Amino acid sequence: MNTHASPPGSPTAGAPDSTGAPPAAGDLTATVFRTAQQGRPFRELRRSHRTFAAVATTAVLSLYLLYVLLSSYAPGLMTGRVVGNLNVALFLGLAQFAATFLAAWLYTRHAHRRRDPLAEEIRDGIEQARIRAHSHSEAEGTAA
Repeated sequence: MNTHASPPGSPTAGAPDSTGAPPAAGDLTATVFRTAQQGRPFRELRRSHRTFAAVATTAVLSLYLLYVLLSSYAPGLMTGRVVGNLNVALFLGLAQFAATFLAAWLYTRHAHRRRDPLAEEIRDGIEQARIRAHSHSEAEGTAA
């Protein structure tokens, strides 16, 4: 089986293999998905996800690490009163929840603005390629 995936619509996409037989339906589907994975939108989608995940994870974990380190090495600071009986440790602990919810909200916003359009572009390309491959295989089936 040919492991090189040709772009959908190219002269070699869906072409017979070295034995002269047209590719099986499963091979066509695999070729379509491999081609989509090698395309620009898929690479951008992966890069966007990795970048956002790395930044958000680093930020949230850094805040958590700061809380743990301050609790261990600066207990005087953490027991300092801010308002009434509420101390710095309580506010930093609540900041953990706020940071988590902020990260989730930013993730959702980022996904809707940046990744969803790319995913839609990829999905449309796959659907178009599958339709072309299906109509191509049907045309060969009626010609035989």
